[in-house]
Amino acid sequence: MADARDLFRLGMRRVSGTVTVVTTTGPDGERRGVTATAFCSLSADPPSVLACINRETWVGQLAPVSGNFCINVLSADQQDVAEVFAGRAGLAAGERFGVGRWHQGASGAPVLEGALVSFDCRLDKAVDHATHVILIGAVIETVTEEDPGDALIYADGHFTRPAAPLPMAASA
Repeated sequence: MADARDLFRLGMRRVSGTVTVVTTTGPDGERRGVTATAFCSLSADPPSVLACINRETWVGQLAPVSGNFCINVLSADQQDVAEVFAGRAGLAAGERFGVGRWHQGASGAPVLEGALVSFDCRLDKAVDHATHVILIGAVIETVTEEDPGDALIYADGHFTRPAAPLPMAASA
């Protein structure tokens, strides 16, 4: 019989999520990033977002210290970036930035060129909860692509792209 944690994980596998790479810089300017799906908008006025990051990752440790982070929302063509920052390519820390084209954002955090959208943030608050830290950021720059293509989605343990849109439901 599955325990509560296993059932929770099974349930969460059924929830599709947009794939991001959350980045930050350390005190010596070292760049770090991690693949994540737990992010959302928080407020439009002022523009704010949040990301939930495992405290054991470099980003979970460094962002509360550096005061910056960037949420880079990946396109379906950037699966290689997602794989690398998920640790599946065997590359260490800063070596991961050799995949994709990166520049330094206004906050100091790395911004991925060609991402669907990047939210470059100044850290407003870090909230510890269980194994994770919730990073709440004031968006200081939103970078979008003119022709972004499809989002990269993570569903049922696999990367995928959105299916064709469903037709509109008839009104009652």
